[in-house]
Amino acid sequence: MISLRNVSTTFRGKDGDFTAVNDVSLDIPAGSIQGIIGFSGAGKSTLLRNINLLERPTHGQVVLDGVDLTGLDDERLRRERHQIGMIFQHFNLLNNRTALQNVELSLKFAGIEKAERRRRAQEALEIVDLAEKSKSYPAQLSGGQKQRVAIARALVTHPKVLLCDEPTSAVDPRTTASVLQYIADINQSLGITTVVVTHELNVVKAIADNVAVMEDGAVVERFDVADLASGAFEPGTEIGRYLLDEEIHLDRTPLAGRRDPASGAPLRGRDGKELIHA
Repeated sequence: MISLRNVSTTFRGKDGDFTAVNDVSLDIPAGSIQGIIGFSGAGKSTLLRNINLLERPTHGQVVLDGVDLTGLDDERLRRERHQIGMIFQHFNLLNNRTALQNVELSLKFAGIEKAERRRRAQEALEIVDLAEKSKSYPAQLSGGQKQRVAIARALVTHPKVLLCDEPTSAVDPRTTASVLQYIADINQSLGITTVVVTHELNVVKAIADNVAVMEDGAVVERFDVADLASGAFEPGTEIGRYLLDEEIHLDRTPLAGRRDPASGAPLRGRDGKELIHA
């Protein structure tokens, strides 16, 4: 369904070039939920935006349902993007429009006539159980409700693919499960291929079928979430093992007794002097 072939994305800056995505190849089967996990700055969100070409790759191909998006002209690309819904981290709702108006906005841009876009927007809000909030403005909604409006907005174009960029990071932990449940139910009932970018292990464990681990712009490891339940699975990379370790580890030994974990050298203070025992 989605095939990324040797995708790289390099940004030019005053201090030189920066490669955010480095030669990534990834195949995502139709109807599956693909998790992409990694630390901040690993390239996760850039890779997600490469899929719908909101961030055009510097090199490589993005193939969606047999169509090479990177080879399309602007008009054809706009049409193909109607097959791709996107949920953003911070909702991106317009404060001066109601929930219904926010949902129908993309249909308005697509030239859908008013009665039809109103019907489809109301239908999308019903899918996320927010039909009664159709006339409410974002300021009148909770964080979870705002994200559900954003989900409805992504669904209103009847997409084949749903891209989710940190969909739970702006909501509280109690709301996280609710948002993920809606995404999982939509994937199951509508068969929409879903890609979820997150830095939270509990999110991918709850919703994903497969996980791609990113570090320094590259996919360094992939595994099925079902393998985690076996109890015998061990990630093959250090970053994978770290991300799958749910414990928080703090070094509570005195600063003067510690060494830099990378070099083994004694820690130094801000003045550059070596920390010594009192």
